[in-house]
Amino acid sequence: MSHPWTAQVITPARPQEPPATAGRPAPLLRAVFTVSSQVRRAELRVTALGVYEMHLNGGVVGDHVLAPGWTSYHHRHRYQSFDVTTLLRPGTNAWGAYLADGWYRGLLGFNGGNRDIYGPDTGLLAELRIEYADGSLQTVTTGPGWRASAGPVIAAGLYEGEDFDARREPPGWSEPDFDDTHWQPVRVVDFDTSVLFPADSPPVRRIECLPPVAVTTSPAGRTLLDFGQNLVGRLRIRVRGEAGRTVTLRHAEVLEIGELCVRPLRGATATDRYTLRGDTDGEQWEPRFTFHGFRYAEIDNWPGELAPGDVTAVVLHSDLHRTGWFETSDPSLNRLHENVVWGMRGNFLDVPTDCPQRDERLGWSGDIQVFAPTATFLYDTKDFLRSWLRDFAADQSEDPDGIPPVISPTIPLNIPVPMPPGNPPMAGWCDAAVIVPWVLYERYGDTEVLRTQYPSMRSWVDAVDRIAGPGHVWGEGFQFGDWLDPTASPDDPGQSMTSSQLVATAFFAHSARLLSRTAEVLGEKDDAERYHALAGAVRHAFRARFHTGGGRLVEETQTAYALALGFDLLHDDAERAEAGNRLAALVTERGHRIGTGFLGTPLVCDALTATGHTDTAYRLLLERSCPSWLYQVDMGATTIWERWDSLLPDGSVNPGEMTSFNHYALGAIADWLHRTVAGLAPAAPGYRRLLVRPRPGGGLTWVKAAHETPYGRAEVAWRLHEGELTVDVTVPQGTEATIDLPGAEPTRAGPGTHTFHAPHRTTEEQQ
Repeated sequence: MSHPWTAQVITPARPQEPPATAGRPAPLLRAVFTVSSQVRRAELRVTALGVYEMHLNGGVVGDHVLAPGWTSYHHRHRYQSFDVTTLLRPGTNAWGAYLADGWYRGLLGFNGGNRDIYGPDTGLLAELRIEYADGSLQTVTTGPGWRASAGPVIAAGLYEGEDFDARREPPGWSEPDFDDTHWQPVRVVDFDTSVLFPADSPPVRRIECLPPVAVTTSPAGRTLLDFGQNLVGRLRIRVRGEAGRTVTLRHAEVLEIGELCVRPLRGATATDRYTLRGDTDGEQWEPRFTFHGFRYAEIDNWPGELAPGDVTAVVLHSDLHRTGWFETSDPSLNRLHENVVWGMRGNFLDVPTDCPQRDERLGWSGDIQVFAPTATFLYDTKDFLRSWLRDFAADQSEDPDGIPPVISPTIPLNIPVPMPPGNPPMAGWCDAAVIVPWVLYERYGDTEVLRTQYPSMRSWVDAVDRIAGPGHVWGEGFQFGDWLDPTASPDDPGQSMTSSQLVATAFFAHSARLLSRTAEVLGEKDDAERYHALAGAVRHAFRARFHTGGGRLVEETQTAYALALGFDLLHDDAERAEAGNRLAALVTERGHRIGTGFLGTPLVCDALTATGHTDTAYRLLLERSCPSWLYQVDMGATTIWERWDSLLPDGSVNPGEMTSFNHYALGAIADWLHRTVAGLAPAAPGYRRLLVRPRPGGGLTWVKAAHETPYGRAEVAWRLHEGELTVDVTVPQGTEATIDLPGAEPTRAGPGTHTFHAPHRTTEEQQ
């Protein structure tokens, strides 16, 4: 049913309340209409300036949460469509909605944040198109005839939480026979419907519910619930008590000295309150217009004793289809991988955010740049990331120099680092414009995403070319660089052992090369040649500036060598071998502890493996002292941390202002686990050909992985027994696989299930 919009955006006529520290009220809107005869089909199209929950004849429409979600609203404003045929009845019908600030008008950002970023008013836009059995059509819309009232949501904010007074909920307010004569009129809000588009990304839904694994009393006498898993969502409560009692729910990711540790939340109060109406049969409630990142919850003023089932954690995220699995003989490594999965789940809530708990929750481009390969293995993120990239490009289009934003959707940043004003170019972050579309092409065979994003990709590389000038080296001034290098002090997250110039120039070469390959895929021959030449010139400039001869670099850091090797910035195999030896030596010198931040971490194990140091890569992976991946596991992490030492060895929380316990960037190592430890990788775009190349090590005796490719399920499972490596491979129909086992000649395998054998010697035996 494609047709122009005739509905109008409406909002309560009374001036809306000024900003409050606890969020703003969510009003109720409603209207009635008549269904004249038998309905063949009825479709509801709806969106909001803010977030909505739509009701029809007393029931909630759909199961979406925080709809319509967050996009770059001035450029792209999403709406949802629902089939509501069975919800209509002959005669008088009623429809209505809750309407809250959400991302559109709510508090967002650092250092106190900003409100009303996209506009001063919330609003509802809805259109119900009814097709009758006789072929006639009726369209019912939002407009001046609607009515509005204050409701039970007396305050709601994404950071702040939700206050709900059940005594203020009008019984039957969305039923046809409800008397709304005492309600107030609405007013129409000007709105350009040309920015509307049908939902192109999976909605946020309630995915699962988790009971608490423990209920304890803190040293201060507070009731604490431990859900056993750092998650993103909110609590659902079942409670019975006297009218007017207010139950308070506070949330945090960790405990410190036995109490809820809320300091890392900064300005996000993350507190929900429910005031009982006093139903003798009990009441059930779940917030509508907020979400929290938490493992622990503190419950205050609960009537009586908590019983099993009284409090449940509801997990929220975009409803993505799971496509990737990984498991090994090492329980700690399995926990690490599960932490990566949960970190992704919590941060794929409508946009790919950096963290889900504090006063931030923004679509940082650098985080998704490094994590995209892992994300595309674990879940079907094609539509999710394509939608985000469209917003990213739309925000980029506002910059006169073609520089992409560091966050998208873009908001004003009052970030507590010395970042230049405006939209400064940031290596590794802005490079998401090129790298993320290329990852989608590699993993899904999606040439359309390359075509759609091509202007954005080209604008970024051209911008860097202008900034770097004829010397092709850039990165002066403030850069995020290898963000949160493990040597960074708590109050200076950008402090790094690797210079911003080396990092920026390496990414310049990499993006130019990927853009050349993109142009080739799209048949843009002249561009392909131009950017190939540019990538070569930057590569030469990198060597001239940062190379000392042989395979050695001016900067002796893990990240410097990982970038040089991972982005193919060295001259020949001899230089690569020497660089690999030096990288392995640097890792060994640090006791096999990690020495990389956000940008070096995804590349370091690959760089070691590619230069014959697989054993060193495994020792780096499996090291347990801080900083390391398994240090986090040993400290009880159930998601990936922002800092390598977000929790210090003594159990105290890192004093840095940026200390999140759910940040997926450092979990980008999972891509190496999938491709190298398990040995399941694409050899052609969209897994049209597979590369099965497991490299056993680290004392693992078995590993298995599976991925739902566009052609079907691919599986690899290997095991070691008495000096033999056995590999079982499942190749989907329509594809083929190259089987490359250690010590054996590569072979090919067609569709079906196959078993391969190769002799295996441990490192000790080889020596």
